[in-house]
Amino acid sequence: MKPLIELRSDTFTLPTSQMMDAIQEAVLGDDVYGEDPTVRQLEQEAAQKLGKEAAILMPSGTMANLASLMAHCPRGSKVIVGNETDIYIYEAGGAAVCGGIMYEPIPTQPDGRLDISDMERVFPVEPEDPQFALPSLICLENPHNRMGGRVLPLSYLAEVRAFANEKAVPVHMDGARLFNAAVALDVDAAEIARYADSVQICLSKGLSAPIGSLVVGSKDFIQKVYRLRKMLGGGMRQAGIIAAPGLVALQQMTDRLAVDHANALRLVRGLAEIPGIVTHVEDVETNIVFFRIEHPIHTWQTFIEAAQAHGLRVAELGHGRIRAVTHSGIETADIDKALSIVRELLQFQTV
Repeated sequence: MKPLIELRSDTFTLPTSQMMDAIQEAVLGDDVYGEDPTVRQLEQEAAQKLGKEAAILMPSGTMANLASLMAHCPRGSKVIVGNETDIYIYEAGGAAVCGGIMYEPIPTQPDGRLDISDMERVFPVEPEDPQFALPSLICLENPHNRMGGRVLPLSYLAEVRAFANEKAVPVHMDGARLFNAAVALDVDAAEIARYADSVQICLSKGLSAPIGSLVVGSKDFIQKVYRLRKMLGGGMRQAGIIAAPGLVALQQMTDRLAVDHANALRLVRGLAEIPGIVTHVEDVETNIVFFRIEHPIHTWQTFIEAAQAHGLRVAELGHGRIRAVTHSGIETADIDKALSIVRELLQFQTV
């Protein structure tokens, strides 16, 4: 069987040998009691790395975002989200189901921003009128998945922070790939996180840990998330076996993300030269590449099927677009092989 080039997502990353060794050697305790020393170390390092007071280990990014929204928002209030954000599209409406929180989706701009003017319109002119559910949180996604891994500029984050302060509402950042943003901007992750009251980061995407996400914020906020994690079924016992590879991820895997970005740029530049592919090189800022198929033979569905048969895995991600994500399991030779497969599949002379 041909070896597969896996570009569907960076969630397919496998733990490094150092991570596997760390699991074996982890000192363990009961994390529900707050007594797993490896978890405590991970949380302390994450908080320090992101410039926040405290952090908490969560089983998944979905639960991390949900607990964060529930900690910020009273029941019956609204959370401002982009209509193309992962929280709104891919997290099963958890804030509404579990938290009694209304989503207020507003247009997502091509670069992942939410316009301040659109957010302004969500706030009622007469907030004391009891007919209106009031906004209690602004959610940003950075980098923005469905907008192609686009990174929010620091100047924009400062504008959102000022607007949130004016409206007296907090900001939550879904930063599942936050370290990709930091590498793209060439700044410390804390420089990005400083504009948000709480941030979710994922350990199991580009950082290659097998499982886990973290929420960072103030001590009081993290205490609220701690209670909500238990309520949602996320309390874990000897969770050091999760935290140990997470520590390796934070300590060893953030700087190497630049390699993934370079491979994504190599991929999109190659795709842009292939007839039948529509893509935008200038949109690729991190490790995510989007492209469309415009070909007399292939639809996006038939292309994905044919690519897999030739050893290349990609996936559709909204509006008929195909997404390819580079990660630690992909080398430059894999990118070149992937481009070779695409060229072979889209040869117009086969029509």
